[in-house]
Amino acid sequence: MTALLHACGLTAFYGDAQALFGLDFELHAGETVAIIGANGAGKSTFLKSLTGLVRARPDHIRLDGEPIGGLSPGEIVKRGIALVPEGRRLFPSLSVEENLLMGAFAQRPGPWSLARLFALFPILGQKRGQPGTSLSGGQQQMVAIGRALMSNPRVLLCDELSLGLAPIVIKEIYDALPAICAEGMTAVIVEQDVVMAQRVSDRIYCLQEGRVSLQGRSDSLSREQISQAYFGL
Repeated sequence: MTALLHACGLTAFYGDAQALFGLDFELHAGETVAIIGANGAGKSTFLKSLTGLVRARPDHIRLDGEPIGGLSPGEIVKRGIALVPEGRRLFPSLSVEENLLMGAFAQRPGPWSLARLFALFPILGQKRGQPGTSLSGGQQQMVAIGRALMSNPRVLLCDELSLGLAPIVIKEIYDALPAICAEGMTAVIVEQDVVMAQRVSDRIYCLQEGRVSLQGRSDSLSREQISQAYFGL
């Protein structure tokens, strides 16, 4: 089966410092893949490379077989890849609704609209006129997810959805994932919580020091295998 999104020999640099070393990755349409690894393993850099925030060679990243490495972030959104960034990164001067509408600039056709998002996260509809950054951390994360969905992406990249959130809020956000993926959405989730990563994903990639240390189906990898790959034991 041909991969929807494919990284081959992907490298990434911050100045002279290399962060990714020949990373290979495949994502197939309709699946959810989790990326795990310790701090500094290269997880966020990998997502930034996929979205053009960190420059990659054209042939190192392909979407539907077409090279997209090195394209601008705006062009990559238009191709159908959207990022929910670590730390949410809402626009502090904009309301909840305005933050959500910023995600629609690419004008891609698809099912996601304000009405659909307010049905998924009703609290956002109730607070649509409030400044986005005045909401709780969990509600801000819902805005960040909604902003990405408003671009009607084919591939949704989520960087540390649960970071800094209470367990009950994390559960609420992950409980919404099946509804988000119900119409064939393909997702990549960077997650520190390994148990959660295994529960919500079809496959797992573990990164260590910018390299893939383990990959496989989420339901077939043992805790011991994951621990060895995660910590390099």
